[in-house]
Amino acid sequence: MRPRHAAFPLFAVLSWGVMFPVLASALTRVDAVNLTTARYVLAGAVLLALLLAREGVAALRADGRGVEVVLLGVIGFGGFNMLTNLALGHAAPQQIALFAATTPLVTQLVRWARDGVRPRPVLLGLSLVALLGVGLVITRGRLDGLGQFGLGGLLMVGAVISWAIYTHGASRFPEHSALRYTTLTAVAGTLAMLAASAVADLTGVQHAPAAADLAAVAPQLAYAVVVAAVLAVLAWNTGVRRLGAADAALFMNLVPVTTFAVQTLRGYRPGAVELVGAAVTIAALVAANLATRTRKAAGAEPLAAVIDRPAVVDPVAVVAR
Repeated sequence: MRPRHAAFPLFAVLSWGVMFPVLASALTRVDAVNLTTARYVLAGAVLLALLLAREGVAALRADGRGVEVVLLGVIGFGGFNMLTNLALGHAAPQQIALFAATTPLVTQLVRWARDGVRPRPVLLGLSLVALLGVGLVITRGRLDGLGQFGLGGLLMVGAVISWAIYTHGASRFPEHSALRYTTLTAVAGTLAMLAASAVADLTGVQHAPAAADLAAVAPQLAYAVVVAAVLAVLAWNTGVRRLGAADAALFMNLVPVTTFAVQTLRGYRPGAVELVGAAVTIAALVAANLATRTRKAAGAEPLAAVIDRPAVVDPVAVVAR
């Protein structure tokens, strides 16, 4: 693994690890639905400009697959990002980061359900171990802490499944460049977010932010758009192209580590059980990625083939958003 190639996915995952605390701080002024929409209206505009400059107007054609592009955009960008921001209102950033880091393993299960490709038993076992670690972090090892899983945990389960479906869908567009697939689906997802925001605001479920509120979270939005939603995505795609998804996926385990570090610098003091849970989750994810990588090196079909495509995009934003 060449250091200069590794720099691309490293930049991406560190950016995404910082993103969760950044978005959580913005939610004190702007609600989750409107914050997500504002972020992707701006990010979508940047991606669209890049696509037009690089590939021209012809790249905007859906080639008869418009419905599929829209569905994947709504599920991936709309579903993952909306649910993640809503979850940040009910769970701590470090908990959300651990959920997000399980996306590659969940993608294996999605592939099993949709394509009938059964993951190896070791990967299923490691998936359960990773979820056990997440449970320890959320409950702090106490049975009476199960209630803390609550709505935030359920929202993140939905978010991870949404992104896994979106990632699986990327393998169905090998003729698209990473930028083209990302932009087309991001635009579709953004339109869905705009509709959701309008409904939420009109019904009083959420409230349209005032100009002062948007100005107050401008630094967070700038980071979430420029760094986490554009530069990090492009860096991730570049890293996947140069290293392959199996090697690049190993870096996703740094997402929760980065989030824990940021939260600690902000004054959070995790307990011993939380640290153990985080270590268990990360160790299980590393083991799963190494198992996939070893199988690929042995010449077998990589079980992570669904994410072994140039069109892998923001996990968090995957892995992962």
